[in-house]
Amino acid sequence: QLQLVESGGDLVQPGGSLRLSCAASGFTLDSYVIGWFRQAPGKEREGVSCMSSSGRYTNHAESVRGRFTISRDNAKNTVYLQMNSLKPEDTAIYYCAAHRKLSLFRQCLTTEYDYWGQGTQVTVSS
Repeated sequence: QLQLVESGGDLVQPGGSLRLSCAASGFTLDSYVIGWFRQAPGKEREGVSCMSSSGRYTNHAESVRGRFTISRDNAKNTVYLQMNSLKPEDTAIYYCAAHRKLSLFRQCLTTEYDYWGQGTQVTVSS
């Protein structure tokens, strides 16, 4: 059974850093595109970062570019989202999601994903 489990969400101060983890089971990362999404109360879900199935390519939303980095550890079958210079507007529930290999990787922040984790809360506040 394909499963994604996020962890690492926490309360942090503005300017702080946090690393989220997405542990995958039931499949290997080289067969799926992985994306990180977030949703704040009253706002639409937005794509944050994504990684190609090969791990060679990544994409980031303009709002987080230069601050967030997606990476993975194949041995652990885990994808990470390193978040630096956090801002209050980064506060949201963060989800990781998996999608079968995309023919157009540039769509990875907007395409409808097949599998989702339960989410982890990130709160940035002083």
